[in-house]
Amino acid sequence: MSQLHKFLFEGLPVRGALVQLTEVWQELLARRAQDPDSGAYPPPVRQLLGEMTAAAVLMQSTIKFNGALILQIMGDGPVKLAVAEVQADLGLRATAKVIGPVQAQDSMTTLVNAGGQARCAITLDPRQRQPGQQPYQGVVSLNRDDQRPLTQLSDALAQYMWRSEQLDTTLVLAANDERAAGLLIQRMPSLGEGNLAQAGEAQAQDRLGHNEDYQRLAILAQSLKQEELLTLDADTVLRRLFWEESVRRFEPQYPRFQCSCGREKVGTMLRSLGLAEAQDILAEQGQVSVACDFCGQQYVFDAVDVGALFHPDGGGTAPASLQ
Repeated sequence: MSQLHKFLFEGLPVRGALVQLTEVWQELLARRAQDPDSGAYPPPVRQLLGEMTAAAVLMQSTIKFNGALILQIMGDGPVKLAVAEVQADLGLRATAKVIGPVQAQDSMTTLVNAGGQARCAITLDPRQRQPGQQPYQGVVSLNRDDQRPLTQLSDALAQYMWRSEQLDTTLVLAANDERAAGLLIQRMPSLGEGNLAQAGEAQAQDRLGHNEDYQRLAILAQSLKQEELLTLDADTVLRRLFWEESVRRFEPQYPRFQCSCGREKVGTMLRSLGLAEAQDILAEQGQVSVACDFCGQQYVFDAVDVGALFHPDGGGTAPASLQ
């Protein structure tokens, strides 16, 4: 069963979350494998996308936001784009666009950052946008300050949280064909706790990289092996890592597969292509067929459908050139 476990360390300015995606991850892979055009992802792509999906769930769990958290990697290797999207209610979907050959030994660097130009973006898209409101997006490079490539997704996301959100964050991520999983440990601001006499000490502890409690717990988290994350249950993982700590756990939550595609959205996309291109597709294929990259759902538009898209006041009648 896919579960998200959120927890706090009693008396310490540190929080955590553990996610283990099983059937939802297997469904996502199965949908892709059934795609007659693309087929199953190569193993290294499955691992990267699984880690991204687990990470997106963890990051969504740390914010109070009514909308989608979208984690994207825009690559310059054989993986052009990888996307994991998680809604506030933990409905999730993920996809990757593979444009070149993938080797079994490929790493994150060779998959998405072969030329050193890859970027990682996190977008917060509100469920109900106000007029003029735009999604918030932060973008970072997948390179270190000295331009050496980051070799682990967990390091890239920790760098993002450090630079964009000013939060110390440790992530451990793993994925195979059966499970995508992750552990997050994050420092929370200490200011506001205790009395005024403690304010100076709390302010010092709030500086990035200077909270001793967080540093100790981060070291414990980093001792977790990927194999353990993929095979042990949540109770065993947390007990082994933090058996000396007072951990307050919350009720588990249950991520699930959910795609937000729909015929109306596909119609909007077709209108953005323009009438001329839609006409060309109809002339060549007799219909416009679009498959959702996330769930595989097929949407078919015939000449009358296309006519209604571009001439909504014409009662659905296609232009003469489309009939």
